[in-house]
Amino acid sequence: MTRELLQVKGLSKRFKDREVVKGISFSIAEGSCAALIGPNGAGKTTTIRMLAGLLQPSGGSVVLLAEGRPVADPRPYIGYLPQMPVFYPWMTGAEFLLYSGELAGLTRREATRETGKWLDAVGLRDAGKRRIGGYSGGMKQRLGLAQALIHRPRLLILDEPVSALDPAGRKDVLTLLQRIRLETTVLFSTHVLHDAEEICDEILMMREGEIVLQGSLDHLRRTYSEPVIRLEVGGDEVSRAWLAAAGGKDFVVQSEISGGRAKLRVADVERAALELMADAVSRRVTIRTLEAGQSTLEDLFLKAVRS
Repeated sequence: MTRELLQVKGLSKRFKDREVVKGISFSIAEGSCAALIGPNGAGKTTTIRMLAGLLQPSGGSVVLLAEGRPVADPRPYIGYLPQMPVFYPWMTGAEFLLYSGELAGLTRREATRETGKWLDAVGLRDAGKRRIGGYSGGMKQRLGLAQALIHRPRLLILDEPVSALDPAGRKDVLTLLQRIRLETTVLFSTHVLHDAEEICDEILMMREGEIVLQGSLDHLRRTYSEPVIRLEVGGDEVSRAWLAAAGGKDFVVQSEISGGRAKLRVADVERAALELMADAVSRRVTIRTLEAGQSTLEDLFLKAVRS
């Protein structure tokens, strides 16, 4: 039976006359990977900082459980990586991890052992003797992950862990998170929905300080996904005119058409695909792509934040 690791009830945060987080409640199961997603300004970072113990809530409670019982001080059980981690550039990577381990309560011997392990785990073994000031953004983010994990926390909390990285660095960090989540419960905030779909099984969707949707990724897909056809046609006038008219077909529930591309929410995806293809062929319309499937997490997200 899966046990709860984190319980959040009625959590709120007010800055003067502005309520940034509005009484949100959720729980995270042990061994899961949960994504807190939402647009900029939704309250994600404020929520993350309260969960990590860096910001005092205005109301509500955050309870961390160990062996099914609340712990008085959750800090030893939590690893935290902010969106823009700060390092001492004159330190080497190994020195910084050793320092972080001792700050987290490890003995010198334990910190030395764990430093070697985590430098290997994050792919920085050879760079461990180099000064952090010469690290790339991706290397710093990996070092930050090692810092957050050196004391073997039960819960790893990450605030936008890949937002400042180039595609190669982002891929490295996501691959590392895939491995980490096999041993540690992970909660991270992001506005990059593909990242949430790639590694998470739980979704918490925020808008204007409130959670508007939550549940397992599979449940959200089954419950809210809708049949969708995506089309791209050639640039000639005949094709563009045909695409514009396609939005008015009787099987189209909703259409979004821009230039030579369209996203059609349909009542019956198989019938729609067949009829559109047959009609396009008969009218000599150039179809570059036609994708028939279900709406994505991004579609669901946009619908939730705009409603």
